[in-house]
Amino acid sequence: MSNVIQLGSSPLRRDQVLAVARDHAEVAIDAIAEKSIAQGRAHVDALITATRPTYGVSTGFGALAVRHIPIDRRADLQRSLIRSHAAGTGPVVEPEVVRALMLLRLRTLATGHTGVRPMTAVTLAAMLNAGITPVVHEYGSLGCSGDLAPLAAVALALMGEGEVFDAAGSRVPAAYALREAGIEPVTLAEKEGLALTNGTDGMLGMMVLAIADLERLLDVADLTAAMSVEALLGTDRVFAEDLQALRPHPGQAVSARRIREALAGSEIVASHRGPDCPRVQDAYSLRCAPQVHGAARDTLTHAEAVADRELAAAVDNPAVLADGRVESNGNFHGAPLAYALDFLAVPVADVAGIAERRTDRMLDVARSHGLPAFLAADPGVDSGHMIAQYTQAAIVSELKRLAVPASVDSIPSSAMQEDHVSMGWSAARKLRRGIAGLTSVLAIELLTAARALDFRAPLRPAPITAAVRDLLRSRVHGPGPDRHLAPEIAAAEELITSGAVLACLEGR
Repeated sequence: MSNVIQLGSSPLRRDQVLAVARDHAEVAIDAIAEKSIAQGRAHVDALITATRPTYGVSTGFGALAVRHIPIDRRADLQRSLIRSHAAGTGPVVEPEVVRALMLLRLRTLATGHTGVRPMTAVTLAAMLNAGITPVVHEYGSLGCSGDLAPLAAVALALMGEGEVFDAAGSRVPAAYALREAGIEPVTLAEKEGLALTNGTDGMLGMMVLAIADLERLLDVADLTAAMSVEALLGTDRVFAEDLQALRPHPGQAVSARRIREALAGSEIVASHRGPDCPRVQDAYSLRCAPQVHGAARDTLTHAEAVADRELAAAVDNPAVLADGRVESNGNFHGAPLAYALDFLAVPVADVAGIAERRTDRMLDVARSHGLPAFLAADPGVDSGHMIAQYTQAAIVSELKRLAVPASVDSIPSSAMQEDHVSMGWSAARKLRRGIAGLTSVLAIELLTAARALDFRAPLRPAPITAAVRDLLRSRVHGPGPDRHLAPEIAAAEELITSGAVLACLEGR
């Protein structure tokens, strides 16, 4: 059981979310959590026949909360909630997002603050461990009252309804997948439908995934910036530790150090370091890389703090408290996550933008300090990387649009009962698209800088930048007549997303 992630007494960590979402680690509910779940359920059971109305137990939902539900219809109420709320549409959401969402809802169930039965939590854990991933659609969450339609799609599969992807990735009816896995569908009891849908789990799951991706991409951005500085005969003096310390932002210090280390030992940089070099200072896209990348790192640090606090939360409405009270609350509002997700989209766009500017300088014969036009083997006959920069520009333009915040665009719902919503799910979805775009932009800078370094021969790059250039050359040939460029961009993207580029540095 050492590799099984235990849910219960300790908050989940981000690395555990990644392990379940991406690596299919197994989960289990520990003994403390089982006891907490049973105690929470006992409090709900005591309210089932009570005369005092309790939201979601003896009343309808949202604007229908004023409707009293007879005792003999209260279990039906939960099943009707799931069927009606599983109203998503649009493209199918990535399995890693759905698995993160399932884990995070299970983590809240394990706190005992939701009032579900132990068997309901155990069945959800069994679905995760069996690799059964409900089909969840892009649209249907306003980031408030929970990620309703996405979570309802998961709950629907738990009931044996709707569609799922099985462990082999085939799209099949949920009833079939559960039967093949030996899992009995759940017949929801009082409050359980509400407990399964009233959380920020989708947007939190996407935030955790985005944080991990951005940590890697910012490391890659420092590396591609160093390669571009080197290829453009830039100076490394501006990255000196004492200069950077004059402005003590922690992210800036990290990026400057990484760029310094990447350039250490470069014959290319050393070739123009003497007193006769007329270039006093480089363009902003080179000189200010630590400031821009570092600010992105500091933004990421803020998002990490928000995510970690949310991972320690128990989000449900109403919440079951230790003293037996079942109280309505507003903890499901996604504003804390929505703001951070929107915030991250800004540096994603800006880091991509400065990378595109560096790429453009390497292609412009008037600014590249001796490199051939567009890095073409035979400029005029060949176009080199001319259109690769067009691709970067198109992506950067899109990233700027994706940086427009979703969290300020509240649209009232449920007959004005839910009159202010966070749109945090939408913020998370556009951030995922932004991360994919940044990956492509950095891949093109990597391709271009590596090609430019080849043109600087016989001067040799720094050991680190040379190692990355050589890694790329295992997949993409060096300068020569024009070739089909799209597969080369895809190869560079794969080297980045697989972690091979950063692994190359660690193994130097």
